[in-house]
Amino acid sequence: MPRKFSVAILFISFLLEPALGQQHLQLTDIWASPKFYARVADNFRSMNDGLHYSNTTEESDKGVSILSYAFASGNVKDTILPARHLYLPTSETVTPIKFEDYKFSRDESRLLLSTDAESINRYSSKANFYVYSRVTGKMQMVSPSGKQQYADFSPDGRKVAFVRDNNLFITDLVTGNESAITSDGKRNQIINGSSDWVNEEEFALTQSFFWSENGNYLAYFKFDESDVKEFSFEMYDGLYPTMITYKYPKAGEANSKVDIYMYEVATGKNTKVELGERGDDYLPRIKWTRDDTKLCVTKMNRLQNKLELYLVDAPTAKGKKIFTEVSKSFIEITDDLYFLDNKKQFVWTSNMDGYYHIYLYNLDGSLAKQITKGSWDVTRFYGYSESIGKYFYQAAQKSALERQVYAIDSRGKTSLLSQTDGTNDASFSNNFKYMSLTYSKVDKPFYCTLRETGGKDLRVLEDNSDVNQSLALFDLQPVEFFNFTTDEQVNLNAFMIKPPNFDATKKYPVLMYMYGGPGSQALPTQTVLDQWDGPTVLWMKMLAQRGYLIVSVDNRGTAARGRDFNAAIYGQLGKLETEDQAATCRYLTSLPYVDKNRIGAWGWSYGGYLSALLITKHPDLFKMAVSVAPVTNWRFYDSIYAERYLGLPQDNPKGYDDNSPINFTRALTGKLLLIHGTADDNVHFQNSMEFVNKLVKDKKQVDVFFYPNRNHGIYGGGATMHIYTKITDYILNNL
Repeated sequence: MPRKFSVAILFISFLLEPALGQQHLQLTDIWASPKFYARVADNFRSMNDGLHYSNTTEESDKGVSILSYAFASGNVKDTILPARHLYLPTSETVTPIKFEDYKFSRDESRLLLSTDAESINRYSSKANFYVYSRVTGKMQMVSPSGKQQYADFSPDGRKVAFVRDNNLFITDLVTGNESAITSDGKRNQIINGSSDWVNEEEFALTQSFFWSENGNYLAYFKFDESDVKEFSFEMYDGLYPTMITYKYPKAGEANSKVDIYMYEVATGKNTKVELGERGDDYLPRIKWTRDDTKLCVTKMNRLQNKLELYLVDAPTAKGKKIFTEVSKSFIEITDDLYFLDNKKQFVWTSNMDGYYHIYLYNLDGSLAKQITKGSWDVTRFYGYSESIGKYFYQAAQKSALERQVYAIDSRGKTSLLSQTDGTNDASFSNNFKYMSLTYSKVDKPFYCTLRETGGKDLRVLEDNSDVNQSLALFDLQPVEFFNFTTDEQVNLNAFMIKPPNFDATKKYPVLMYMYGGPGSQALPTQTVLDQWDGPTVLWMKMLAQRGYLIVSVDNRGTAARGRDFNAAIYGQLGKLETEDQAATCRYLTSLPYVDKNRIGAWGWSYGGYLSALLITKHPDLFKMAVSVAPVTNWRFYDSIYAERYLGLPQDNPKGYDDNSPINFTRALTGKLLLIHGTADDNVHFQNSMEFVNKLVKDKKQVDVFFYPNRNHGIYGGGATMHIYTKITDYILNNL
């Protein structure tokens, strides 16, 4: 009887279960459900020996502990921080410290834990930091005087440096004494050890102080933003809105004055670093060499087409130029600077020969060897193993649509470490013996394995089998990659998603999805890439289920196709990008199954800019556009980004004006939905306000929706589901 009953239940369940591939996607499936949330494996933290890694684990009622595991077996080796020790010895409560992140001292005897983190800008935050001693089992607070930024161990693990209220401090963990390194920090004026808004946003510069190799010196940035003009926006958070005011240098306006200082720990002396003749320049990076007395400073001119490396002698704080790179267009900043233990050489990446490659230089700036060569881009440099003499990197060697992982030795022998098509990324153990390899395709979620770099698979870390099972329930068409050549003889990569039961004898409307902004090694900006992009692609497949052809193309300016393709947009942002997108539109209209009268464009950020520009500059091609958080006038945007690609507006006014949507409003004939967050600190709401102002002046109708208190990403409080509902309805009603 029990067995017959269970069989009956299973039979009924089978009848109620949707057949494979029969369901149609709904917005709630994509944006309000975890069913398609694909996970990547926890990013392991290699221990010093390269044979073990650390990770957190939830121990039921005991709380979170940090354990170490063997790479080879996955077995637990040791408990690094037991949950029972997550308390301050002076605490009168039994509430444990709930940490969000951790890092080791160099000798791994102490851990630095961050708690109660608060976001500041895109990359920056502040938190309360605690230090745990593995020797004593005790916990201590880094500072009781307020939250800190970028807390960082000294090399010997006996001190912690940090930033608070724009000043730099050091806490001696042995005595518990806290001392101020600087005292002149002041909001919107002087910043020590941290970064101003524009350097953080465009150079990803956050922590701006660094210990020397042996901890005898602390080098740090000082930003004087007194002359930078302020920008303000309101936060609608009470009966009377509050005002957010910060320094934001727009194109052609005054930037912060930046200097590097050297603090000598033994004497407490602060000395400004001398870097030769200074002008209106940038200092986007500093990095200590393996020599405790030698600091490397990266210096760029304001136009960002000349980069110099200075080697600074710490005792005298005087710099000597050792390397110069010049470009006819622009140079992108990366973190690919690695100093060898021999104290005589460094590794550098550059596209100076037309493609991004790895180079080995002597410390006097002379070239020792070009490590990688070919008509393809290195897209990520993982590091160099001095013990085995191999460089590890990711590259678009097979195709701009894919990424593979490689190693190359000093003789030029290359090994392919990834074995699958699509997009592969890796993280390595300290000795490069083990690697966590993450692979995906546009229609296949992340698949993560742990491997020996020699090729042996050890175990699967994450297969996202539940996501694959959810995907199988829906009638989803594959993403089809293709390329075509424009009338200007430019070959472009693209993809198309067709409706289910596609019939080539019918006519279909087309929605073109775009980003199209200038790509770099650090920020590819490609939309046409064979990698999992979860909700974005699934949303497009949902629209395909409703009868739309979805198309995306990587125009000139995007990454992984060499310097010439990338830098073609220099001095004329928007011109070639829109020409390529318009050429795509004309190509599509040549296909027998495309309804040439029903083509729309949509994008966010740079894609929002292009969609607004396309419907105003090419009103004959596009019936509708959705533009989210667009730049509408390049004169409104920040100095570092705008000037990198356009130069100064004083020198290149046509470059700024000839492709700003605000100057083409009179031509608008199609339907346009304009969306923006009112608290967008990156692309200011001002862009959309001024755009609408000009549309009103030109007697043009536009549909506008704004999200109060939302930044550039427009999320939180149900905003994601809301915005995609808004965009979907607009497309269905107007295309």
